[in-house]
Amino acid sequence: MSDLHEWTPQLIQDEIDALKDKPGALLPILHAIQDRVGFIPDQAVPLIASSLGQTRAEIHGVISFYHHFRTSPPGSHVVRICRAEACQSMGARALEAHVRASLAIDYHQTTGDREITLEAVYCLGNCACAPSVSVDDRVLGRVTPERFDRLVDDLRTRPLEVK
Repeated sequence: MSDLHEWTPQLIQDEIDALKDKPGALLPILHAIQDRVGFIPDQAVPLIASSLGQTRAEIHGVISFYHHFRTSPPGSHVVRICRAEACQSMGARALEAHVRASLAIDYHQTTGDREITLEAVYCLGNCACAPSVSVDDRVLGRVTPERFDRLVDDLRTRPLEVK
């Protein structure tokens, strides 16, 4: 992965060109751009539209429909809270209320210090250990408000690992 958030129109065009001839290319292109840059820059929309022969509105409609896609750079860490039924039955609603209050943000927002972006997910495949969250790509189960607070303290005090 390149340095997240650093991109050029040529980098975006290279991702588009690598995938544009595949059937149903739009979603793979959007995933490739977000994987490479960390989000879908607004300036990518006209490049994608032109390359695929679609309108900007069509591209924007797909980006805004799927909660997975971001249109602004995420924080240093992405925290996802599972909102599926199994996690809800085991206390995820109380956990998510605690998380939103303690971070002072809502879903699809980033803390003021740019450390944590909060996102919802609708299953992490960890139902037996509900409620579950993922931090970056690490899935954690049986998360309580207290455990979450310790996790956030750890995220904010440890140095980022270089990938």
